[in-house]
Amino acid sequence: MRRAILAVIAGAAVLAGSACDSDAPAASEAAAQSAAPTAAASTSAPDYSASTKLVCTKLQTLYTAELRSFGTAMGKMVTYKEAKQTAEADKAETAAAAQLKAAATKIRKETATAEDPDFITAGRVSASKLESSAIDRRYFDKVKTLADLNKTVEAQFTEWLNPVAGYCTA
Repeated sequence: MRRAILAVIAGAAVLAGSACDSDAPAASEAAAQSAAPTAAASTSAPDYSASTKLVCTKLQTLYTAELRSFGTAMGKMVTYKEAKQTAEADKAETAAAAQLKAAATKIRKETATAEDPDFITAGRVSASKLESSAIDRRYFDKVKTLADLNKTVEAQFTEWLNPVAGYCTA
């Protein structure tokens, strides 16, 4: 089970690291500035960097709290599935789904305080993806072994968190 937890934490850390290396918002901002008419050259685009940095700092705790708890629950779920303990596996799956909902709530709450309207929208998208997975549980059904979890967790985190990850640049 420790391997499963480590895999989940590693996946979140990789995503967090890639978020720090991403310059997607900067690139789109540069494109928007270059496309602006020359008459508007005296007005600059709003600077959301301080607000974005503050929100991203608050989101970092997501990786150490909700997603770590999610990883623990997923590890338990897999262990119980492998031991054919269906009732316990179902309880662990429910706990993992609850952690996804908690992560969605945190993302939605924290990004709602951002000044950048695109970041707010990205937060809503990530939160919706997490909530959808918590409700439909297709991801949980795919994970039957530790090998399944190790193979899928990084891609799954990327899918869930990519909308907000691009805003949390260094």
